[in-house]
Amino acid sequence: MSFVSFEESMERLLGSMDASYLYEKVFLDDALGRVLAEDIVADHNSPAYPTSAMDGYAIKCEDQSLQRLRIQGDLPAGAYKDEEIMGGFCIKTFTGSLICCGADTLIPIENVTVEGDEIIINEAVPYGFSVRPVGENYKKGEVLIARGSKLDFAEIGVLASLNVAQVSVYRKPKVTLLSTGSEILDVGEKQTNPSQIRSSNQFTLAALAKKAGADVHRSPLEKDDKENIERVIKGALEYSDIVVTTGGVSVGDYDFVKDILAGMDAEYITEGVTLKPGQHIKIVKVGKKYIFALPGFPYSSTVTFILYVIPMIRYMLGLNPSLPMKQARLVSPYVKKSAKTEVAVGNIHYTENGYTIDFKGKKAGSSAILTNMLGQIALIMIAKEQGDIAASEIVDFIDLDAL
Repeated sequence: MSFVSFEESMERLLGSMDASYLYEKVFLDDALGRVLAEDIVADHNSPAYPTSAMDGYAIKCEDQSLQRLRIQGDLPAGAYKDEEIMGGFCIKTFTGSLICCGADTLIPIENVTVEGDEIIINEAVPYGFSVRPVGENYKKGEVLIARGSKLDFAEIGVLASLNVAQVSVYRKPKVTLLSTGSEILDVGEKQTNPSQIRSSNQFTLAALAKKAGADVHRSPLEKDDKENIERVIKGALEYSDIVVTTGGVSVGDYDFVKDILAGMDAEYITEGVTLKPGQHIKIVKVGKKYIFALPGFPYSSTVTFILYVIPMIRYMLGLNPSLPMKQARLVSPYVKKSAKTEVAVGNIHYTENGYTIDFKGKKAGSSAILTNMLGQIALIMIAKEQGDIAASEIVDFIDLDAL
């Protein structure tokens, strides 16, 4: 088995990524929160013609010196008149109306007094006042929303103004989760002997995948049967972009997943990582699809899913695959347990001086302790070459709230 550093494993994974096939068209009503797979370019000027920004009277600016102007007519919003304003005249104009030909300024209703078919100018305005010029909003050929942008309310509104009914976005990756092991029971399944345990991995990882934006399928639990596990994995590859297994990757007699991967026509991204927890993680690429074989212990599978699978999901969604990292000051010391990159869980607090982390209530033990993930927590990254960390020192942590 060839172990690589955590940094090298991530470089290999990121270097292998290809999401060019994960596009789909969606209707505008369904586009909120999706990521654009194309540049949105304006195909016209907005506004296309000089337009009124408020209610008032369209005039020639120099005519204000006359003090009184004759009302030539009106031009409601949505109406069009092919007539030019005459000198000494004005046209009553409403918000959003086109400015009639020959006019260059709009004087607000509040600035005039109406007497019969004339207006008296009480307060003059400068040239071009309240006239929206051609292209004020955007100009033809301008890139308004760049590829890779996440569509929020403003983007949706701009798309509607461009008459875009459907938009090309990154498709949600399809993730299949498979837990293996003869000792695991599904939720609701009856326990028949004391060696059996509940499978939490599928539910934990499904929640993380859904939160990241993937479409998730939970495959039924599989006992330690090599042929069945192999059949399920190969079947899942037919309809999934990512297949995630938990269990069966270590060196035991019944750890079949590693043997199944070795027998497949697949490109190994990594066979093992100098990482605690999760050193036996295996990642392979089959065509454009991926299999992530994670450890069976709940804490290990959760941590490795966050470190490796979440970046892949983010990339396939058109997002930056990098995990959100921040820094915090340790309240209590951390004792390094190995010569590997370590991921530790601590309690995160925000103070006026920044983030702090402590380990109060966190249990020491195996990688099966999922309850350490409860509460407001952070995953601290301790580099392979780093030793013990004293209280008050700064550490890097993954901002789980930003996943």
